[in-house]
Amino acid sequence: MATTRQVMAPAQTGNRVMLGLAVSGYLLTSWAWTLLGPLAPMLRDALGLSPMRQALVVAVPVVVGALARVPAGALTDRLGGRRVQLLILGSTVLALLELALIGHRSFGGLLVGGVLLGAAGAMFAASVAFVGGWFPPGRRGLAFGVLGLGLCGGALGGASGVRLASAYGLAAPFLVTAVAVGLFGLIALTLLRDPPSRSADQVRPRPREALRLPITRQAVAWYTVNFAVFVTFTSFLPVYLVNAYGMAADRTGDVMAVFMLVAVLMRPVGGWLADRWTPARPLVAALTLVALGTAVQATTPPLPVLLIGTLPALALGVGVASTAVLAQIGRVAPPDMVGLVTGLASAAGGLAGFACPLLMAYAYQLFGDYGPALGGLAAGAAAAVIHVAIKVGHSR
Repeated sequence: MATTRQVMAPAQTGNRVMLGLAVSGYLLTSWAWTLLGPLAPMLRDALGLSPMRQALVVAVPVVVGALARVPAGALTDRLGGRRVQLLILGSTVLALLELALIGHRSFGGLLVGGVLLGAAGAMFAASVAFVGGWFPPGRRGLAFGVLGLGLCGGALGGASGVRLASAYGLAAPFLVTAVAVGLFGLIALTLLRDPPSRSADQVRPRPREALRLPITRQAVAWYTVNFAVFVTFTSFLPVYLVNAYGMAADRTGDVMAVFMLVAVLMRPVGGWLADRWTPARPLVAALTLVALGTAVQATTPPLPVLLIGTLPALALGVGVASTAVLAQIGRVAPPDMVGLVTGLASAAGGLAGFACPLLMAYAYQLFGDYGPALGGLAAGAAAAVIHVAIKVGHSR
């Protein structure tokens, strides 16, 4: 028995160290990936951007990052998480330097920087597959939830980006973030390693086979709805608050940071619930909350209702739902395809996240109100609740 404990203790310590490194890398790349959202009102004023161009600046990193998650997840299944995460960290530094030196000076430069910055969004799929290899299926829900804490990086960007830009210029947020990501990259180069059980010779991603799996189609549907709502109330939230409520730009970053922080803190809760019961139960409850909260917000309620009612409810819902989806993937998908299935699901969600800021901007231009776009999101969340109850409920 003593020998067993001696063998298990280092393994568990290694699990925690690798999880901590994965969380740190995800935090820093999330910080970089969401940086353009809170800066969008300042960039609009500095460059005279139209509402549609402003929405494009916010949306481009989202869609590029989402699409990059498919190859990132597949490569992690095949080559291991260490190589892929280091590659993403290096690409993120280059993107931030482009935005700091030339990208923030023109709309074209912002688009180029946004495309390059999309690499940071691919860290999600690489990290999920990497962490999944270090933990058994019965503990992956909580591990994925802890990994989700890395999304606090988006809150850092929301809280610090506007302040740094106001104090030191528009280049400052990108330079500070580039230094942080670069320093961590050196640490990861030294300490990061793949799970001992992973064999590159045996692991081969099979995209066509992954697309045939029921869990892939189900996760795509659920994650698409949830991520669409998440992007709407994170990356697009500063624009929404300025246009719909006349809030000062320096306050919108704080609101975005609080929303993202609550959503992130709910991720371990969702993972714990998924491990304790089944992922379907917290997923149904969370998506129901998302549907109700979005439906209320479609009426543009008074600002106090938004700040103390719908935003906290939506943050709780999207946080729990995101990890519940990952827990279901970890339970059902073949072990050598977790990264690819996650990449496909999150890529579909990212496309929805790209479309939502544009849909919000179009609704505002056409109706002078964001209500129709938010009503559509509420209907999609309600449909997802029914879908989960039918598909997973029948399969238990």
